Amino acid sequence: MNNMTRWIIKEPITEAFSNEFPELPHLVKQLLANRGITTQAAIDEFLNPDYSVDVHDPYLFRDMRKAVDRIFHAIDTGEKVMIHGDYDADGVSASVILTVTIRVLGGKTDIFLPHRETDGYGLNERTVRGFHDQGIHLVITCDCGISNVKEIELGNTLGIDTIITDHHQEPIDHLPPAYATIHPKIAGETYPDKTLAGGGVAFKLAQALLLEHQRRGGVLKNNQAHEAFEKWLLDMVAISSVADMVPLLGETRTLVRYGLVVLNKTKRLGLRKLMQCARLLPMNGERRRTPFSPQDIGFRIAPRINAAGRMNHANVAFKLLIEENPDDIDRLAAELEENNIDRQRLTEELVIQAQKQVKDTQQEEASAIFILGEGWSTGIVGLIASKIKDVFYRPTFVMGLNHDEITGSGRSVSEVDMIKLLQSMPHFFTKFGGHPQACGFTLTSPDVLEEFKTAFRAAVEQQLRETKLESVITIDVEVDLGHINWNLFEILDKFQPFGVGNTEPRYLARGLIVHSAEPVGADGQHMRLNVTRNSAVVRKTIGFNCGEWCKELKAGDKIDLVFEVGVNEWNGTRELQLKIVDLKKL
Repeated sequence: MNNMTRWIIKEPITEAFSNEFPELPHLVKQLLANRGITTQAAIDEFLNPDYSVDVHDPYLFRDMRKAVDRIFHAIDTGEKVMIHGDYDADGVSASVILTVTIRVLGGKTDIFLPHRETDGYGLNERTVRGFHDQGIHLVITCDCGISNVKEIELGNTLGIDTIITDHHQEPIDHLPPAYATIHPKIAGETYPDKTLAGGGVAFKLAQALLLEHQRRGGVLKNNQAHEAFEKWLLDMVAISSVADMVPLLGETRTLVRYGLVVLNKTKRLGLRKLMQCARLLPMNGERRRTPFSPQDIGFRIAPRINAAGRMNHANVAFKLLIEENPDDIDRLAAELEENNIDRQRLTEELVIQAQKQVKDTQQEEASAIFILGEGWSTGIVGLIASKIKDVFYRPTFVMGLNHDEITGSGRSVSEVDMIKLLQSMPHFFTKFGGHPQACGFTLTSPDVLEEFKTAFRAAVEQQLRETKLESVITIDVEVDLGHINWNLFEILDKFQPFGVGNTEPRYLARGLIVHSAEPVGADGQHMRLNVTRNSAVVRKTIGFNCGEWCKELKAGDKIDLVFEVGVNEWNGTRELQLKIVDLKKL
């Protein structure tokens, strides 16, 4: 709750747009327009995703046929395929998707997931030479590879074909000379959906392989149907997409929506065990009664998968997700849970140190924040950067100095394209990559740190010019509380799943009268706020972590309220719940 936060209300829809869809409630039309969904086809896809219609042909990727033919050559000749993944939830999920698919088609695979500390992100020359020594001639990357020009050039000289599946920002100068590149965003790519996560891209390759196998008259192990096997992969696609925070729109929205259903039925024994540890599934093995949400993935499932690569090695998470032996599953799940607990504790400790460093160095109002910790693990710095960015609303780099090398992660605000700025100053790095709002890098030397700080801050100031960095809350539409009812909620429920690009709608109600404000929770950290507006009807709202407002509000006060609408289920009853986002006392 921060009265310094600026509220921005989306532009009202035009009368012409409203008249074009008379069958939809005005509020629904406003929410659709806010998300750029303005045609009948786009509205149908968004409100009623259909797997058979809204999932694209994987062969629309320009290199897909080439990639599929090369993989089937490996399968047909008994050649081992090396799956080179990444150490985060997206990369691990993508690696699981391709590993189980190639194996069910009769192929042989091995897995290499880099160690965050010793290998770094993506391919490196030592790894490529190691593959050559093992007699590997085909490598498939998952959620990495598009920045590895030199490494793939080396592989070519050693007789290694590389198929890239990735979605990260492409290099400015030229692409790696891969055998085939499956990447939705590279220049000239014909694939229509540009926002797939690494797991989504891997899924498209798996989908293409299954289609080719079926065309050839092949039979899967255990006589599984090809389409059924394909859909059972969607649990991993949902995890990867939510974990990597890609927009939940278009094809990705359809894949995630179906993937959330698959998640509740998943056949992956290790994943079920992970979800039991996360208290998302009953320990007795039963399915849960309520649907899974992206929030379940983002706050419970993905952090546990990520914890393996942050605290130890991503192999633990990968093995858990493909393991079938119950004893090994119990052991791996326990190790992963311990990693997650250690990750939480260490992150909390270092965030406190990082906040102190920001204040001690007077960076609160700087155009970009830089934090350096001696001995800080590269597996944790990204989490710290994210939290510091949220507190100060500034592009933030958190770096660790280890063995005379500085490696860091950056998290940015929406106004600053972080990766674009890094690409304008590549001479500072031995390696870097990422997205507009998240990146990782290694400096060429600790000696260049101060020069890098100066250059990046100047670049931010140039990119922003007259734009002021400030925390804002974007509001979808102003409403009358009386219009929020069950009939409307049933329609709004079709907007799920919520996530990046399709955030949970936020509403503004003005001039509400406080009926009562009570602290709730063990320590009174939450607030139950009851309000009225031009009627005797009292509406209940809940403000999580808003307990301090109970001291400021009294009956009769007038407020403006920003809120989200959800459902509270308790003791067999269901009621609409208005969740407070922010409020301003008038």
